[in-house]
Amino acid sequence: MLHILRGDPGRKRKVLIVEDSEINSRFLSYIVGREYDVLTAANGREALDVLREQSGTVSLILLDLIMPVMDGYEFMNEYHSHSDEYGRAPVIVLTADREAEVEALRRGAQDFIPKPLDYPEVIMARIERSIALEEDRSLICNNERDPLTLLYTRNFFMEYVRQYDLADPEAPMDAAVIVLNRFYMLLDVCGRQFIRKVVKAISDEIRSILPRTGGLACRSDLGIFLLYLPHREDYDDICARLSKILRELTGNTRVTIHMGVYQNVQKSLDVEQRYERVVLLCYDNKNSYKNSCYYYSDEIHERDIFNERLIMMMDTALREKQFVVYYQPKYVIQGVRPELHSAEALVRWMHPDMGLISPGIFIPLFEENGLVHRLDRYVWSEAARQVRVWHDKYQKKIPVSVNVSRIDIYAPELEKELSSLLALNSLDYNDLLLEITESAYTDDSAQIIETAKKLREKGFKIEMDDFGTGYSSLSMLTSLPIDALKLDMSFIRKMMDSPRDRQLIRLILDIARFLSIPAIAEGVEREEQCQALKEMGCDLIQGYYFSKPLPPEDFEKLIEKELEAA
Repeated sequence: MLHILRGDPGRKRKVLIVEDSEINSRFLSYIVGREYDVLTAANGREALDVLREQSGTVSLILLDLIMPVMDGYEFMNEYHSHSDEYGRAPVIVLTADREAEVEALRRGAQDFIPKPLDYPEVIMARIERSIALEEDRSLICNNERDPLTLLYTRNFFMEYVRQYDLADPEAPMDAAVIVLNRFYMLLDVCGRQFIRKVVKAISDEIRSILPRTGGLACRSDLGIFLLYLPHREDYDDICARLSKILRELTGNTRVTIHMGVYQNVQKSLDVEQRYERVVLLCYDNKNSYKNSCYYYSDEIHERDIFNERLIMMMDTALREKQFVVYYQPKYVIQGVRPELHSAEALVRWMHPDMGLISPGIFIPLFEENGLVHRLDRYVWSEAARQVRVWHDKYQKKIPVSVNVSRIDIYAPELEKELSSLLALNSLDYNDLLLEITESAYTDDSAQIIETAKKLREKGFKIEMDDFGTGYSSLSMLTSLPIDALKLDMSFIRKMMDSPRDRQLIRLILDIARFLSIPAIAEGVEREEQCQALKEMGCDLIQGYYFSKPLPPEDFEKLIEKELEAA
């Protein structure tokens, strides 16, 4: 259902809130409705319908990312691909997931408001700023030159680049982008007058380059500049000079210059596409605090195309069950003989044409794009079903560990989803073990701890994965809701050659004993590693020493072997 909440009838600007949580939608409507006319939609599909009806009169969109029917990522793809139909209102993303920021920027978001939505004044300030910036952009686009910087505006720049190429199609040219990273933070803190001073100083340096080399430059956005220059090799020096100017003006080392360069551009490529590729290269590195120059290459483009293909193929892969869940056993080693105890679910992608696609490629990609929650739910479902199958076939339950990613933690229905899976397969809470990485705890400890506590209160067992790679303090460990520590395999890999790593393993095992929880060593490949861990008091081990990850039918041989030995 679509709603419209009318504020002051004298106000003309409209804000569209796209949020499936009724509580969040009502909260935002109350705050925003005091200054703007408010429209709401419960998912991306409804939002597109609203935008089509409003015919370009919406001034700003507040967008949740995780929604049914059409999520925020799908919405941005459709919205920005058909701006003539839906308008060009800026998008502010509402998210609790820090990892979603880069991908949302890639898809056209202008800003972020973090969840939970605790600070109304911050929400309103970001809305006002985004609307003001968009109105400024509209004014700039109507002129050939930006009055502040005296550089070309974007539309005229693009047209002059095309004319440049027609005049001399054989001349080697470079497309360069200069991004003032975290510039909006400076705008919030120092105000627009100071920002104008900074933009003017940067543009003055850019204009000083042009008479010496020829070429064109424009101010594309508040903190983004585009250059089209005869081929040269001194971009690192240009980046260093601009960085020095920025540092002297701001005194803020968090506001940095990122420069992307596409050398010897392929002139058959559309001008807009050339710069889109370089801008995305800068966004891919936006979390770096270094002033850096990045160089675009055909290899990067091929990688991006491949990644985009994987993203587009995900729905089909889920529907056709191309994702296959493998199981790697975990053995108890403190006894007369090792005993099969449990397993970890590990996903593989068996593509009908491309063959085996490495999880090292598609899992980080799906995490970055906010899609990993869909894959996780598929794995949870397959693992729960498999535990039931083994119990019915062998009268023995093999608990299976499944990964719970950071983005899963923020899902409001997480506990309900997991409990429903158990009920559907007639399983107990001990049958599906939940792995959360240590880095997830330390990235947003309050939210993660709260969610983990609720899951444990329900009866689930929580394993801290990759322990030793994050930054958990000892005082923090005593309050973490965990039922097992899983040593990162990097320690195991080096333990026989590094006394320091062996000592660290002993320390972690002591911590586990202090907390009265089992310790699991992952990545054990050799007998000497297994024996050393047993002598140190490690409870369970997992790795190629016992078995590689196996498809269900091969894992059953391990179960049968265990039943024969019992």
